Amino acid sequence: MYRKIEEDLKVWKENSKMPLMLIGARQTGKTYILEKFAKENFKNYIYINLEKEEKVSQIFNESIDPENIIQKIEILKNINFEEESTLIFLDEIQTNEKAITSLKYFCESEKNYKIVCAGSLLGVKINRFKSSFPVGKVTIKYLFPMNFEEFLIANNEEKLIEEIKTHYQTNKKMLSPLHEKALNLYKIYLTIGGMPALVNNYLENNKDITKVNFEISNQIITSYLADMNKYTENTESIKNAKIYNAIPKELARENNTFKYSIVDKNARKIRYESSLDWLLSSNMLLKCNKAEKPESPLKAFINNDKFKIYLSDCGLLRTLSNISYEEIILDKNEMYKGVLAENYIASEFYQTFKELFYYTFKNFEIDFLIKLNGDIIPIEVKAGKRNKSRSLNEYIQKYKPVYSIRISNKNFGFENNIKSVPLYATFCIK
Repeated sequence: MYRKIEEDLKVWKENSKMPLMLIGARQTGKTYILEKFAKENFKNYIYINLEKEEKVSQIFNESIDPENIIQKIEILKNINFEEESTLIFLDEIQTNEKAITSLKYFCESEKNYKIVCAGSLLGVKINRFKSSFPVGKVTIKYLFPMNFEEFLIANNEEKLIEEIKTHYQTNKKMLSPLHEKALNLYKIYLTIGGMPALVNNYLENNKDITKVNFEISNQIITSYLADMNKYTENTESIKNAKIYNAIPKELARENNTFKYSIVDKNARKIRYESSLDWLLSSNMLLKCNKAEKPESPLKAFINNDKFKIYLSDCGLLRTLSNISYEEIILDKNEMYKGVLAENYIASEFYQTFKELFYYTFKNFEIDFLIKLNGDIIPIEVKAGKRNKSRSLNEYIQKYKPVYSIRISNKNFGFENNIKSVPLYATFCIK
């Protein structure tokens, strides 16, 4: 399946000598996409799983000199390394700190080595790196679950994508049957999410949602929990799991600002903060910061004690919340449909803007604030049948933004200085 990050990888190949590090949660497709890139763009590639190949891992433990490392790998694997035509792929690199350190010397070598690496908990490893991390010597890219546009591409809906983009630009209503088709695809995506294994299962079952093996989602969550046990001490892994499992309850609250007391009635920030940082660094969770002022730069006005937490994937949230696919497809769960929609918007925006912000004033709340063309734009999300809200109107009166955006199930439009964007067109907001 096509992933948009493939274009970034091609640019890296042509323009950068630095090793590339692909960071993302488990099961987002890092190994698949890097192997696909290797096969399509290099004459040869060497795949090394540092977690499984202990003998190769020992080479890095004994030396971080690039020439020595390559020589030992050639002997161990009985291969001839061709510098100009060979890509080295180091998988699960987070298991070997010396291998990460060696990337600096591969970058500084006179030879033009091409190295890519990946690991399910690389973000955590970087944050807790004990040695000297090769800052400025590594290109870091992030791979998230498939967003809705990638889901449409996987479904061969490129023409629909272009239609959506056109109407986003013109603000003209899309033909009703096309609008309904896009909304139905959005509901399927909300149910499945963007984990490649589940999307692939949907396609293999001829796009029949009733035949999808949703047990795959449970298996992914189980693998996440297993990582917590494998790579953290027992007490921290328990706290990690408590936070992760509490997210549906957190988001279902009317005021869903994160509270440690929802995780555990006896929980305190001092005990649980490191566990939350672990989950955020692993890309399993996304953080939405509260901005105290709707002004640029939003990051300068963050309230460090007020934030929301979302799951990295709306399909995993549906699974963790024990909501059946029928409830989403048939609109049987109006309340929680709003929670899933908000999480969906958060994951789409995070991939685009790399940071999330929301804003409150008086008793009103703006779901998201984003910066577009130098302007702070308020975003209101409405997943249900009621699309009017006092919050956005009050914000407009108070702050007079250049325009506002309301994301809902309504068709495209622009009225009262509010740009109406259907839920399925969120990927157009850039």
